[in-house]
Amino acid sequence: MTKTSERLHANHYYPHKTCGAYARQTGQPCKAWAMKNGRCRLHGGKSTGAKNPHKPIIHGRRTKETIAQRKAERQLLKASMELIDAII
Repeated sequence: MTKTSERLHANHYYPHKTCGAYARQTGQPCKAWAMKNGRCRLHGGKSTGAKNPHKPIIHGRRTKETIAQRKAERQLLKASMELIDAII
């Protein structure tokens, strides 16, 4: 088996799309082969996203149900405070 660098450079005669990432310090483009999204495996080409079907719900603080529940709790607290003020 050949080393990875030898295997990659063995096919340098075939046209291929290169990675679109650039180095921060040198400004040189990455010379690795790109995947379908235009980036190599090191710069995000292998990332396929979340496998979890419920990925948008991370903690549940911004769902419609919890927002409505917090609003109802605030209204109840406000009504309770007004009732306490009326009694006192």
